[in-house]
Amino acid sequence: MLREDPITLLKRHFGYTSFRPGQEEIIRSVSTGKDCLVVMPTGGGKSICYQIPALMNPGLTVVVSPLISLMQDQVSSLRANGIAAAYLNSSMGPGEQQKLVEELLMAEIRLLYVSPEKLISEEVKRILSSIKVNLIAIDEAHCISQWGHDFRPEYAMIGSVRSYLSKVPFIALTATADRLTRKDIASRLMLRDPEVVISSFDRPNLHLKVLPGQKRLQQITTFISRRPQQSGIIYCLSRKSTESLAAKLQKAGYAAGFYHAGMTPTARHRIQEQFLNDEVPIICATIAFGMGIDKPNVRWVIHYNLPKNLEGYYQEIGRAGRDGLPSDTVLFFSYGDVIQQRQFLEDSGQREVMESKLERMHQYATALTCRRKILLQYFGETLPKPCGHCDVCESPPETFDGTIIAQKALSAVARTKEKAGLQMLIDILRGSQRQEILSQGFDQIKTYGAGRDVPARDWQHFLHQLIHGGFLEIAYERNNPLTLTPLAKEVLLGNRHVALVKPIIAEKAAAGVPTSRKDVFYATLEQHLKRLRMALAKDGNLRPYHIFTDATLEDLLQKLPLVLDDLPEIEGIGAAKQNKYGEDILEVIQLHLLKTTGKDSYYPKGISARITLACYLEGWDLETMAVKRQLKSGTICAHLIKLTQEGYNIDLASFLEKSDLKAIRSAYKSLGKAPIREYFDYLEGGQSYDNIRLGLAVLGA
Repeated sequence: MLREDPITLLKRHFGYTSFRPGQEEIIRSVSTGKDCLVVMPTGGGKSICYQIPALMNPGLTVVVSPLISLMQDQVSSLRANGIAAAYLNSSMGPGEQQKLVEELLMAEIRLLYVSPEKLISEEVKRILSSIKVNLIAIDEAHCISQWGHDFRPEYAMIGSVRSYLSKVPFIALTATADRLTRKDIASRLMLRDPEVVISSFDRPNLHLKVLPGQKRLQQITTFISRRPQQSGIIYCLSRKSTESLAAKLQKAGYAAGFYHAGMTPTARHRIQEQFLNDEVPIICATIAFGMGIDKPNVRWVIHYNLPKNLEGYYQEIGRAGRDGLPSDTVLFFSYGDVIQQRQFLEDSGQREVMESKLERMHQYATALTCRRKILLQYFGETLPKPCGHCDVCESPPETFDGTIIAQKALSAVARTKEKAGLQMLIDILRGSQRQEILSQGFDQIKTYGAGRDVPARDWQHFLHQLIHGGFLEIAYERNNPLTLTPLAKEVLLGNRHVALVKPIIAEKAAAGVPTSRKDVFYATLEQHLKRLRMALAKDGNLRPYHIFTDATLEDLLQKLPLVLDDLPEIEGIGAAKQNKYGEDILEVIQLHLLKTTGKDSYYPKGISARITLACYLEGWDLETMAVKRQLKSGTICAHLIKLTQEGYNIDLASFLEKSDLKAIRSAYKSLGKAPIREYFDYLEGGQSYDNIRLGLAVLGA
């Protein structure tokens, strides 16, 4: 039996014409029976690496997945693409399980999703021992390793399956795994000389930005106001802050929910479903909201607090833009977050390692060079030049001589005898009258009020730089006061100048700028298609992105398909979706284009012929098209002829009387290829220019 080419299967089932980097290499290795260990970033397309081989080879592919919600979501997505997939987990009743076993024994299922616990059960062992298994895929494979950031003991037993499926190849997949974790995965799964494929960690569609951690709510609402109706996640450090922030966003008029591990399973499931179904676009969550999120159209991720390490930060921002479209990431930074994270480390059994990781996170947040270079370097990858797509690259820091500002701050630290924390120092410099300052006599020191002319937010910005520059330190062991370093003393003595970066200007809220008519045209059609997507999803008990993703939506808007033959050119719509949803999609686009034929209608440049095609499909005659579109009949004729040349099935002869076509055919025999004017004269004005053009097109002239 000849195996189908991977590209053919990719196009038929998933609607894509090419693989992402690394995918084809992995697929060809796995399909020949070789073990593989794949490290590929979130959104890089790991699932395709085992789904395509599952279709290439006879038998069953077993996929180990950690969460019931995740495996159910992936199975629904595969079925929407016309692939026979199923899951086996504790949510199923005895009748459902028995029916599934029968389908497996009759080889009607190509991919079976199971939890690690199910995979090692006697029940599954009996099933798999009696059927042909062509591949075992272990998703989130870092969970198998004690060195991974999300170790799960049940994963450690997966390797035992090799005792009765010794000849079946394994593919282990993870988004993040350092050298030690990769070695542990290979050992515990007993991988045989595995092909190790480590894809680039670069996600160029993600914009990286760090903002100062003051007035966070104001900055968040400004950010969201510029991104209406987009889905996003705001990661918070505590359960309480997720609830508080969600309530504040709701009060500001945004549809927001919260998610954390302290909620009941029912409540967590409900809010996750609402988010995945685009009903609640904004989620304020702790990192408990993570592994089960396979939503491709998350357009932004905000970190309300500093994460504890770059591994977690990278995985969390990776939940944005899984569809490859431009997406935003924002990290709020303040030294208060650093202090809080260090306090969490007090009870850690790996304090030194965790402190080192937190310091790398701190360095990233305070970087004055390309953030993407720092991030990729941490994962062992070198970016040859600055990315041009982070806040530092787009607005390189502008420095000034900040020696006097530094001297004021450092002098205040010295005169408080190094007893003031960061916020108190700012209050002293700005001349605050709060009781804590007055009671300690700090209003009597020489530098009290010396920085009244500098806004509190700017002082925080400057003090962060002085800490990062090695002029100040935080005495964490003494309740976090600021202390001087030897470098600070050189500045105070006037022996050293200090260059400071100018404060970051906060993003302004979206203004009521008039939207162009072109924007209105596309935005309106986008809303029509989104409403269709939601309706089809509800009707089929699917996620909206199972119908089509935002990337596919962008392609629909760009290409404006109007007939079924147009749909194979749309990225992400395979044969099954063309058959199931194609007519509905085409109808929405056609109706939108027909609405642009009114007196006050507007359509963007370059799509006039598409509108004519929509009119033709509606059954309008030439005169009706010209009148309603307010175009010359000759322009409509040119559109119809052009559409025919592009391969559309336009019956040009239907616009002509048989006698007219007969006369033009007779003239063609005499004149052949000649200017239209000669045909007009030859026919003595008996045929209009439009008729002549259409007739010659029918004759292939």
